[in-house]
Amino acid sequence: MGALRKFNLEGEQVGEVPLQEQLLKAVANPQMVKDYLVALRANLRQWSANTQTRSEVNRTKKKPYAQKGTGRARQGFLGAPQYRGGGRVFGPRPKFDQHVRINQKERRAAVRSLLVEKLAEDRVCLLQLDDLVEPKTRRFTSFLERAKIEGRRILFVDGAAGVGEDASALIRRRLVGLSLRNIPFVNFMPLISVSGYDVALHDQLIVLDDGVALQELMTLLGGSVGDKE
Repeated sequence: MGALRKFNLEGEQVGEVPLQEQLLKAVANPQMVKDYLVALRANLRQWSANTQTRSEVNRTKKKPYAQKGTGRARQGFLGAPQYRGGGRVFGPRPKFDQHVRINQKERRAAVRSLLVEKLAEDRVCLLQLDDLVEPKTRRFTSFLERAKIEGRRILFVDGAAGVGEDASALIRRRLVGLSLRNIPFVNFMPLISVSGYDVALHDQLIVLDDGVALQELMTLLGGSVGDKE
């Protein structure tokens, strides 16, 4: 049975959360995971690049010089592509909707597979925030050093804000966001908003230790907190 290590802000390991073995065996087809990540990246494109053709540029229709008698090649008008400020030939134009549809079952399988890969490599841990009362970037940077959290990109995740959530959870989320926003290559977002690309992009995943975030993590893995084998 695997386990998630739990740290406090001092970088000390204070416990572990056991994980079912069956949750760590969810492996998706590598080609399906690749297609999912490619579709996510493709859907971020705006497809709005636009250039003007020779019929759309604002230029006079008058010939630049006489057709004959100059010894130069004949020219039609200054909006031709060979002139500065002329129209573009085969330039980018707005395209129709290029959105790639992602099957929801495949999306869940791909995200689960990427999370399991991170768990197998011990790149996911829990962070306990009992004594966070003000935003302190230094505390989080020292935590990363003392806990030996290595990696170029690190993602902190929290549970989604629910209706009627108590004020302390909202304040804590704000304090964490203020503390992390100035650390390079460190991001913070709700776990429910994390895509497979976010999981693949970041080297380390740090889950804030509360019931909501841990339950959402288990849901993504296909289980729940406290499940028995």
